[in-house]
Amino acid sequence: MSFLTSPEFWFLVATSLAKTIFLIFLVVLPMVSYTVYAERRVSALIQDRVGPNRTGMPLTLLGFKHDFSPWLGGLGQPVADAVKFLLKEDFVPGHVNKFYFWLAPCLAMIPSIVTLAAIPFGSEFLGVRMVVADLNVGLLFIFAIASVGVYGIVLAGWSSNSKYPFLGSIRSTSQMISYELGLGLSAVPVLLIAGTTNLSKITSYQVANGWLVAPFTDGRMSLQEILLWIPTGIALVTFTISMFAETNRLPFDLPESETELVAGYHTEYSSMKFALFFLGEYTAMIIGSALTVVLFLGGWHFPFIPDGSQGWIWGLVNIAVFFAKVAALLFLFIWVRWTLPRFRYDQLMRIGWLYLFEIALVNIFIVAGILAFVR
Repeated sequence: MSFLTSPEFWFLVATSLAKTIFLIFLVVLPMVSYTVYAERRVSALIQDRVGPNRTGMPLTLLGFKHDFSPWLGGLGQPVADAVKFLLKEDFVPGHVNKFYFWLAPCLAMIPSIVTLAAIPFGSEFLGVRMVVADLNVGLLFIFAIASVGVYGIVLAGWSSNSKYPFLGSIRSTSQMISYELGLGLSAVPVLLIAGTTNLSKITSYQVANGWLVAPFTDGRMSLQEILLWIPTGIALVTFTISMFAETNRLPFDLPESETELVAGYHTEYSSMKFALFFLGEYTAMIIGSALTVVLFLGGWHFPFIPDGSQGWIWGLVNIAVFFAKVAALLFLFIWVRWTLPRFRYDQLMRIGWLYLFEIALVNIFIVAGILAFVR
């Protein structure tokens, strides 16, 4: 019997398909929608406003006297936004390069979706490990695929044949190239400590030895954990700052700064094409938060909570813990956006090349020296 006709192969196909559907349609797309809702509510709280508080279920369309607005009114706002994008006229300006104009939104969204495959979002559930593709080069896979997303932005700006989108795409290209260096170098100390690029094994290392930024195991700390605490904290800070820049979030949103470039690289887009850029940006935020959780915050692990091998209920708890950590980091993204002002472009490039790059590089040598001394 060949492997392609074996029960193991079809079980692998079925479980991978089920995990993919679960991640994309039951987790990521709702998280994207309600992250936008949370951003509106949090920004309203910060600015002493109300925010979306009305939209519920339009029961009056079905003949009822009143619409249903659930607790914490406005929870139906993401659904209304999705319907608006679907029904809005798909207008394509006559002066654009149509093929690349259509291709750009897909290139901006698809890499973010594909990188979900290598993220371990739980321990195991009913004997199935909660990762779609448990790659030995998982971290490198995510970096490689995510870097393709910049092509969508470049094509969007170039194909629009308009100066403001073109300037936004040029800014995004140089910004992503600059901060990918800091992002990659910030992850190297984690690889040195865990000794692998497999994200599941990095999580397992933290389960056994404590989170990299909170290395407590059995109430005791080894000499290695004490010495590595500060370097891993520095790596977490540089990695998070670089992730802000990679996802074009304030204070690094120069590619789409409204005060200068109208809307940046997607100025000429509308309807579902604009929604795909929106989806790609917020999915990249989720992936960045998930990667930070896996590399530095223990992944799905939480002290004194067993893994999924102790029962399916603990598998669900591990998944909930993972996404609770991701939600906390998404709140940080939102908080920073409505707290800090935008950098000037020369400041943005200076931070990337003269500070983050050097700090991340020196941090690698510090971690390597500590490991050589302790081991």
